[in-house]
Amino acid sequence: MTAPVASVPNTAAQILAAARALAPTLREHSAEIEEHRGLSAHLVELLRGTGVFRMGFPRALGGPGLSSTEQIEVIEALSYGDTSAGWCAMIGMDAGLYALSDAAVREMFPNLDVIAAGMLPPVGRADRVPGGYRLSGRWGFASGIAHADWVSAGAFVHTDGRPERTASGAPYWRIMMVRPHEVSVVDNWYATGLAGSGSADFTVDDVFVPEEHTFSLGEPTRTGPLAAPDALMRKMPAVALGVARAALDHVREVARTKVNRLTGTPWAEDQRVQCTVAECEAAYLSVRHAVHGSLRHRWERLEGGAALGDLAPDERIATMLTRLAAMRGARGIVRRLYDLLATASVYRPSPMDRWLRDMETMCQHVMAQDQIIQSAGAFLLGGRPRFPLALGIVHQESS
Repeated sequence: MTAPVASVPNTAAQILAAARALAPTLREHSAEIEEHRGLSAHLVELLRGTGVFRMGFPRALGGPGLSSTEQIEVIEALSYGDTSAGWCAMIGMDAGLYALSDAAVREMFPNLDVIAAGMLPPVGRADRVPGGYRLSGRWGFASGIAHADWVSAGAFVHTDGRPERTASGAPYWRIMMVRPHEVSVVDNWYATGLAGSGSADFTVDDVFVPEEHTFSLGEPTRTGPLAAPDALMRKMPAVALGVARAALDHVREVARTKVNRLTGTPWAEDQRVQCTVAECEAAYLSVRHAVHGSLRHRWERLEGGAALGDLAPDERIATMLTRLAAMRGARGIVRRLYDLLATASVYRPSPMDRWLRDMETMCQHVMAQDQIIQSAGAFLLGGRPRFPLALGIVHQESS
């Protein structure tokens, strides 16, 4: 653990201002972040100093308790500077959203500016023992694990060698929190995009995890909108939106002064350029407003006392579909702008090449895949979702 950072911002306005102020520095280090396949210790501490990692902690525990839309605005600002830094911030702030008891939070986190990494789905095995569990397994895509303070690992629970099951018969799983020195990182993150996220695999070999250092997404320990299991996923489209905004601003700046060398026509007077930029802006505004609008509606309903299960089917699928649309839509925007700049996009001094590769990699995440669309359609029609967790359904068996 690191020592507390002095005077860390602790309100939505302060954290957002700090994130916006840091974005130019992150942009300056983007090539370095990609080359080193991770964030330097210096950049990690700069991120920590913005307050981004404490955003999910409630006010009762001394945190700012930012709403989902406020969290998104901060991560958009950081992603505007660098995609991998924004992604690591989006993942790293999860500690404040975990369903740990207040006593466990106070014991595990000497300060609230802690960084989480890991993998929540239950691909490991946890055997019950007195006082806790023995955990083993291998997990993938642990973004930011090289600078994490705690590592989360989802596992199916076994008792006396047999898998535990819920009342509905589904396998029971919990998420285990382990310290970085208790995991072995597999250096296998050689990716075409999001290279700086350091999303490596990790293994755990028969490590004891105290009961109080574990939690279940389906067993909240708090109340309010951030207690719902989908809270961890709501902020995900922020990275894509931040990148799309960065690409749009970059191309607009280029187009203001660029002249077609063959015709002598300024780009600002070229109808093709004008229409492309305007259409991309329209696409950006559409997906961003859809994300923010769906999150505001969900927040209001949950803050008003509704449980996630009380929401109508159309309400349940709104945030998951707008999230997917934002990620795919942002990729489409960057692709169009990349093509607009043509050969200027392919040279390393241009950020377009990195942004496109980042977006292509980001859209391979399960939250941007067809099984999310299938799950939404199945939920609306009474069928079986292939990825029920996207709907906040935790203990339903899926294949």
